[in-house]
Amino acid sequence: MIRLPLLPRRMLRRAGARVRTLGQTLPLLLLLAAHAGAQQAAAAPQQEIQRIAAAIAQAQAQIDQSQKDLSDLRRSLAALEQHLGTAAPSEDASSSAQELAGPRDQTAAQTSEQRTEHEAVQDSELATLNQAKVESSSKYPVTLRGLVLLNGFVNTGGVDIPAGPAVALGGPGSTGASLRQTSIGIDARGPTLGGGQSHADFTMDFLGSSSQGVNADVPGLLRLRTAHAILDWQHTAAFVEFDRPILSPNAPTSLVAVAEPALAWSGNLWQWTPQAGISHDVSLGSHLLAISAALIDVPDPPALAYTTSGNASLAEGSRWPGTELHIGLANGKTPTDGALGVGGYFSPHRRAGLPNYDAWATTLDFRTPQWAGLQLTGSVYRGLALGGLGAGAYKDVVSRQQGTSLLIRPLDDVGGWAQLKRRAGERLEFNAALGLDQAFAKELRAFPTSNSALYADLARNRTLVGNTIWSPSAYLVFSFEYRRIASFSTGAPAANSNIFGAAAGYRF
Repeated sequence: MIRLPLLPRRMLRRAGARVRTLGQTLPLLLLLAAHAGAQQAAAAPQQEIQRIAAAIAQAQAQIDQSQKDLSDLRRSLAALEQHLGTAAPSEDASSSAQELAGPRDQTAAQTSEQRTEHEAVQDSELATLNQAKVESSSKYPVTLRGLVLLNGFVNTGGVDIPAGPAVALGGPGSTGASLRQTSIGIDARGPTLGGGQSHADFTMDFLGSSSQGVNADVPGLLRLRTAHAILDWQHTAAFVEFDRPILSPNAPTSLVAVAEPALAWSGNLWQWTPQAGISHDVSLGSHLLAISAALIDVPDPPALAYTTSGNASLAEGSRWPGTELHIGLANGKTPTDGALGVGGYFSPHRRAGLPNYDAWATTLDFRTPQWAGLQLTGSVYRGLALGGLGAGAYKDVVSRQQGTSLLIRPLDDVGGWAQLKRRAGERLEFNAALGLDQAFAKELRAFPTSNSALYADLARNRTLVGNTIWSPSAYLVFSFEYRRIASFSTGAPAANSNIFGAAAGYRF
């Protein structure tokens, strides 16, 4: 190993020390000279001034000479290093260079280390974004999301659907588990059109089939759950969607009842239907007025009181779409703000050769502001022929055959639900809810039927729910839920079932 001579470096350090010493001594000389001059100013002012000037000139000359020597030493050291080539410096030379460099190189090293750390963080964030990216033929971002959900259940009495009951039937109970409420969805953002930002999403689950395999329950086929395509401006939005009706914006909270929302057919107007509409909001000081209107294609209820032919529903057979309107007033845009809304719905039902009728509803929904972690939410309705919207005890009408004529009567219906939520922090919440849907029993009795359909004589359905939902992280969620379903039919005792459910889910 070639070692650099230490003499030039030592001379360089001495020269630097001499310059620093003179730089520190000069102000002291000036101070002493000024002090002496003040004391002897009266005796010989002219001589003192000359002596001080001479001392200053001498000090300045020494400083200039020291700086010249220091420059010569630096040039000599550079020439020597160039002459010795690219040999590795010795430990002494390295230490001398560090002494000459001082804290500036240390600061540079720290800056370099911080830059390296910042680049590592950026690389990690880019890796996360690349992991979340979904390939698409569009240049706009697409995001995949979903929930893997396991539900276990114990039903003490007979119900219509063991894994997701809505009506109690009486008879023996059941116990089991299901993964068919697992859901998957995609969110996408698109181009700007006329100043409005476009975006879309859809969600699917696995409730499309209830067939049985040879050795096990088939997981089920994909089923469209909800879908939205929206063009959104600052205060106005145009949308097409497959979702719950706009006149019923609130929904009870449950992780056990997902495939059919909590309190389905017990006061919750939840039915997912095709809709196309527009919404607009107006700021009223600290409040927000939101107005929405849409066209809606209402399906036939699950069990009709009479048989129809063809694939078109009674609403589609009228060749006139249903309409709905909702007006809401809120004191903010977050779910913890208070809100009050009213809604209306009208849909003609026509079919050649069958009696005609019109379905309608008026609704009232509310949400109190959150106070001390407590919040009350709910909705009530009154209407006619609401089987297609998840009410009316699964029926639009009752009917009976009289001679060669078929007599029908649209069913009046009333119902609603309310839920009290208690939030105990960001990750734990408790919910208690009660829902009721009631068709008018006197109308059912006036039209007795021999129809053996499951819900033909159902007049009232009531469900009580209590659950706990805990999310220890952004990805994991657990819940335990108790439900009691009481179903009342004309001319038969009430059927009851207690449902104990547990759920464990992973969000992605």
